[in-house]
Amino acid sequence: MSMRFLHTMVRVKDLAASLRFYVELLGLEEIRRIEDEAGRFSLIFLACPDQHEVSLELTYNWDGDEGLPSDGRHFGHLAYEVDDIAALCQHLQDNGVVINRPPRDGRMAFVRSPDNISIELLQKGGAVAAVEPWASMPSVGHW
Repeated sequence: MSMRFLHTMVRVKDLAASLRFYVELLGLEEIRRIEDEAGRFSLIFLACPDQHEVSLELTYNWDGDEGLPSDGRHFGHLAYEVDDIAALCQHLQDNGVVINRPPRDGRMAFVRSPDNISIELLQKGGAVAAVEPWASMPSVGHW
């Protein structure tokens, strides 16, 4: 099974201050931005010049983080693109890993490392047909 590292996500409280730090002071470049009106959040992807394949995702919640599940850290998750999300989730579950957010949509799943690091798994090429047991499995815990 192959996988490819995509990004590291951190949650930021002050987007302007964070962009100043990462872009103006550290010299990272903004390579992509997603503004989600319905979800009321922004995702800003930054990367080193000439190294856009590895990025830092800044997640900014427009209404703040109050009420969101939190373990006190602003580190969000590691993200990996995988060839077969259903097969990988089955492999992980068969080996005792809790699938916190199953790939009900055939596209995305979340698990936690033994050190409680959140890991996002994304289906290569976009969503595939959702299959059982994942299609009807609820989320558990925090992801």
